[in-house]
Amino acid sequence: MNTQAASAPEPGNGDILDRPRTAASLADAMADLVRDVRATVLPLEIPGVRAARESRTRLIDQLADHLVPRLRTLSAPAVVVVAGSTGAGKSTIVNALVGEEVSPAGVLRPTTRRPVLVHHPLDAELLAEHPVLAAVDVQVSEQVPRGIALLDAPDLDSVEEANRRAAGRLLEAADLWLFVTTAARYGDALPWRVLDGAVARGASVAMVLNRVPGESLPTVRGDLMQRLREHGMQGSPLFVVADAGPLDGPLDPSAVAPVHRWLTTLAGPDRARSVIARTLRGSLAALRPWVDELAEAVQAQVEAAEDLRAGLGSSLEATERAARETVVRGAVGHGGPQARWAELTSPGAVLDDLVRGSGRPDRSKGRGRERSTALAPLVEELARSARGVFTAIGAGGERELRDWLRDGPAGGRWLSDTWDGAARAAERESETDRAAREWVSAPTGVTEVETGPNPDRARRRAVARDARRIAAAHRALGEDGAGAVLLAAASGVEGAEDTVRTLFGPAGEQRVADLRARLAEGAAGAVAAERAAARAALDVPDLAEDAASTLRLRLAVIKGLT
Repeated sequence: MNTQAASAPEPGNGDILDRPRTAASLADAMADLVRDVRATVLPLEIPGVRAARESRTRLIDQLADHLVPRLRTLSAPAVVVVAGSTGAGKSTIVNALVGEEVSPAGVLRPTTRRPVLVHHPLDAELLAEHPVLAAVDVQVSEQVPRGIALLDAPDLDSVEEANRRAAGRLLEAADLWLFVTTAARYGDALPWRVLDGAVARGASVAMVLNRVPGESLPTVRGDLMQRLREHGMQGSPLFVVADAGPLDGPLDPSAVAPVHRWLTTLAGPDRARSVIARTLRGSLAALRPWVDELAEAVQAQVEAAEDLRAGLGSSLEATERAARETVVRGAVGHGGPQARWAELTSPGAVLDDLVRGSGRPDRSKGRGRERSTALAPLVEELARSARGVFTAIGAGGERELRDWLRDGPAGGRWLSDTWDGAARAAERESETDRAAREWVSAPTGVTEVETGPNPDRARRRAVARDARRIAAAHRALGEDGAGAVLLAAASGVEGAEDTVRTLFGPAGEQRVADLRARLAEGAAGAVAAERAAARAALDVPDLAEDAASTLRLRLAVIKGLT
């Protein structure tokens, strides 16, 4: 028994279909919008992002596969997508409507692995540019009324994700949904969620209730019509196809004759335009809140990125303090520099008489150049050690940042995973080498002794005495040698600071303090570089302060055209 519970959709006013120039401008605006939506990534894993990404995907499908092609070719046939759950009999219905097998049907699930679109041969040119043609097998049949194209979609609940994704995309491309369900499955939750989405965007929907046993027809049809009313679909046509039992071949076309007559009616110019216009109006009305929601999702990403930046500012404060303390305690002077100093100050070595003598560098005149040359490898050793300490501090800072990001703020895991560890290690090596070189190249000379305000005679004599001591130390060590000794003292080389105190006096001690402070800044800078690298990873268009403005501007243009 075949029944039609509701009539075909009533013709509506043409709206945009009657204004080709406006439609063309709107198509251009939609093309700009779909480009911007495709460029929207939503990278941060924050609450709600999964739903936002899924909504974005459907929006792209709606724009690229329905709105843009429909607005570009208003006269193209209405695309009727035959959709439903696994085993609903979609392919069987399509084959019966066409009167021949154009889409494989069978018990193997999923049957429809690649969608099939079938249209009248004379409609080929009008459909030639439709984007869904790249994803479907195309069949032609004179049994399909001119002005419509039947598209057999994969199962909505297919076990294969690619099939589910294709089904969703094709539904977004439709001008009309022909939704097929069965007496056994019409109550499933998934189809109704999908249908609710259709209602929300104003799509035209018709229902086919397939394989209905005669004895249960009144109950099933009544229950289904009640559900349709509850979901705001009381105006949707409902067709019933009786249970034909096991089929050895195709379903008899007479079983779907009411559906075929209805489609033939729709294929008429006025009716087809009515369906297209209704769905187009619904899609345009639904587009505005849809894009607004996406813009809000982008704004949520921007705000999460700001929270991450703020958190990064304080996440490594303790690490920076520890880095400063590490070098102040002498980490750079340990190891190689300390061993080199021991060689230089051993009995008979170049610094022996200065370190162990009377503390009168003027007694070793003429050895400044020799000592300066001998101390050059110490400077290289200090640079190498500083680079190693800075690198270790930076790597430790990165590990702490990654731990904090993975366990802490929303979106932190994405930021942690964004870094390329190997690339960052190479950058760190370059940064720490530069910082170490800058430190050993810092001005190290001790040339002035402050007298203070209104010095008395005793103070002036003391200043003159210290100045002579400093000059003698420079002569004894050479300028570069003096700098090497000061750097060694600042790094924490044991014995070097006593030597500075003996040779240079209080002015030398002050210079060592300055160099040590500079070294501490370098260590803290190694930590700050890791923070800067993390912040730089956030400098992407999707997380820029004005990231949502482009979508909103596009939407304003579309509102002006509609």
